[in-house]
Amino acid sequence: MDKVQAQFNYYNAQLDKELSKYPQALKIEQHTSVPKTYIAFGTAFVIFFLIFFNFWGQLLSNFIAWGYPAYASFKAIESIDKADDTQWLTYWTVFGFISLVEFFSDIILYWLPFYYLFKTIFFLWLALPQFKGADTIYLSPQLKPYFIPQLTLPNREM
Repeated sequence: MDKVQAQFNYYNAQLDKELSKYPQALKIEQHTSVPKTYIAFGTAFVIFFLIFFNFWGQLLSNFIAWGYPAYASFKAIESIDKADDTQWLTYWTVFGFISLVEFFSDIILYWLPFYYLFKTIFFLWLALPQFKGADTIYLSPQLKPYFIPQLTLPNREM
């Protein structure tokens, strides 16, 4: 039990350090007198609960799939580094493809148990920098070798 408590304390401290970078989180903590990590855990639990039981599952799943990636994309546009641009262009390509498939199969997918929960986890895997799932899909041997030869861009040499 001590090991579990130690791991919880470690991750709680890491989250606290990360949340301290955001002035809004500090203001909420000061205003409510509740640690910002507990607010983050509580919010995540409520969102998980709503998606798990499919109360606003589609809305929350789509918001999660759009929210952070949109923010990170705006940051990438303003940065000088090209690598983050590539990651987010890849993400939005995968997002668009999945949204297109979902549009035509939504009637079937809605009846799959926990569909929106799995969709949310999948999009978190795609978007979060720790996993870089969009890059994994783009670089997969089934996808990239098929699409790259099909591209005939006139400015390929640039």
